[in-house]
Amino acid sequence: MAESEASRDPTYDVAVIGAGVVGCAIARALSRHRLRVALVEAGNDVGTGISKANSAILHTGFDARPGTLEARLVSRGHRLLTEYAASAGIPMHRVGATLVAWPSDDGDALERISSRAVENGYHAAERLTADQVYRREPHLAPGAVGGLAIPDESIICPFTTPLAFATEAVANGTTLMLDSPVETARRVDRRWELILGGTRISTAWVINAAGLHGDSVAGLFGASSPEIRPRRGQFVVFDKTAGGLVSSIVLGVPSPRSKGVLLAPTVFGNLLLGPTSEDVDAKDATETTEDGIAHLLEKGTALLPGLADTEVTSTYAGLRAVPSTDAYHIEVDAGSGYGCATGIRSTGLSASMAIAEYLLDQLSDAGLALETKAGTVPSIISSAADSADGDAGRVVCFCELTTMAELEKAAVSPIPPRTVDGVWRRTRATGGRCQGFYCRAQVVDWLAAKTGRTAADLLEVGQA
Repeated sequence: MAESEASRDPTYDVAVIGAGVVGCAIARALSRHRLRVALVEAGNDVGTGISKANSAILHTGFDARPGTLEARLVSRGHRLLTEYAASAGIPMHRVGATLVAWPSDDGDALERISSRAVENGYHAAERLTADQVYRREPHLAPGAVGGLAIPDESIICPFTTPLAFATEAVANGTTLMLDSPVETARRVDRRWELILGGTRISTAWVINAAGLHGDSVAGLFGASSPEIRPRRGQFVVFDKTAGGLVSSIVLGVPSPRSKGVLLAPTVFGNLLLGPTSEDVDAKDATETTEDGIAHLLEKGTALLPGLADTEVTSTYAGLRAVPSTDAYHIEVDAGSGYGCATGIRSTGLSASMAIAEYLLDQLSDAGLALETKAGTVPSIISSAADSADGDAGRVVCFCELTTMAELEKAAVSPIPPRTVDGVWRRTRATGGRCQGFYCRAQVVDWLAAKTGRTAADLLEVGQA
């Protein structure tokens, strides 16, 4: 655990279990009230589970199932996160989306999707002719028969978002407990006594936001939960030279199972292709596969032929939490002091702030006193750190132009990196075209000096 955690008070009003984007959003919302809050994470950093490997799209909710809690919260979350990103310094670009219909698609699909958007309260979607599709995206393969423009879909940084939420929570007094899996939970005098990675705490309320493990964590508290099944999505990241091949998020007509394979620019200038949709058994099956990547490349070049001449920078896979009920599971039980936000599918990034808002309303109704206090919204993005060190402007990662000043800024932030992977998520160092071939050794040596860990230990942790 971080050194600052050693002197923490072991008694809390609320303990949030899971520091993914949803758990961090909940902790941030709670931290704006006069409460003692703990944010508990089994991993070694915030945002290391589902939240770090997704399509990085801030959805409007135009195509959500109308009338569902998910549709309502994605729509509300889009508005909240759009506003918050600007104030917190989260990279986000409103590039819009182009949903493209092909001859093999259902001829009525565009009309159904347009009607669904209106049912969801989104009225800005616009039907496109084939000519209009190609004026928007001239590099697409021939054959599109029409499309739909969704101007408010955006791309966002999936790493900075949970980090921003958690940074604000910590700045407002929340205790962040990393490397702290829930080992036991016991009800004592109307409070929960928890053993977290060998450390004992007591809390009046527990909020389960444990993502893929939400069902097993619920079992520790004797709570009911839908089964959470993992679904793997593999992605291909193309070199920044491919960034100009599309100007918007290119979507296909969705199926009942998934939104299908998409093409999207990223806030870092690359081009993203994916995901696959594979039901897997293990909740740690985040490896890419030869067949999965081959499928994506075949699909991607069929949609965008120019990809065949573009270098691949990296591939990755993430897992989505698919609940057996196919619905968000957000509830509060006043009698047991237990609440949860589980079964949050791939829309969790977009809905995160609205999920937190909705859950706090339920907690207030259940009797948790929410007395507002002055809060802070720290800007966690800066081009350089103040430093008298003449070496501060030295470029460490030439692919991403990350300087030593940016590393030093990360080191003194409220939630500093503890692994090479953590440095990458905060500064992009080691994440560029050469994937750390040039800069990894420098980053490892720097991080070893900052953390007191050996270089061998840091390399063993790897790119988690």
